Amino acid sequence: MLATSTPLVAVELLSACVWVGSLVCLALVANVARRVLDGPSQVVFFRAIGRRYGIVGTVSLLVAIGVGLALAWPPSTWSGTIAAAVALAGVLVVATAAGMVQARAMTRLRRRAMSTPDDDNALAAVRRGKWLASGVRSLMAILTLAIVVLGAQAIVR
Repeated sequence: MLATSTPLVAVELLSACVWVGSLVCLALVANVARRVLDGPSQVVFFRAIGRRYGIVGTVSLLVAIGVGLALAWPPSTWSGTIAAAVALAGVLVVATAAGMVQARAMTRLRRRAMSTPDDDNALAAVRRGKWLASGVRSLMAILTLAIVVLGAQAIVR
């Protein structure tokens, strides 16, 4: 059974909206930035965005998870749906941390590739890094969607 505290539900909705909305916004901004910015400008731009998003995105995710846990407390009352959402939220935190580490590694790889444009190994590392980044972002999006669906199921039951 979920608690029904209006202030907690409002905070949960707002933090979840920031998390989901920022994922969508980042995807759109990244797509446009790759088309209109040159390589060095992309590195500077994405590094600046990443530093700010690291704070806003992480806080919104952790608040959403924390408030969700508060609304579902105590664990002895959790349905399988809520337990699955909690487990996926843990995986999402790990995937988000991995994405942050990978983004920092991509900054280093891109700088290396730009400083030595004839280094085929550096260019190949950037290509591999792009695939890995896409995979991590896709995983984060799928996990987020699954948690939202599970949360909606828990609310209507």
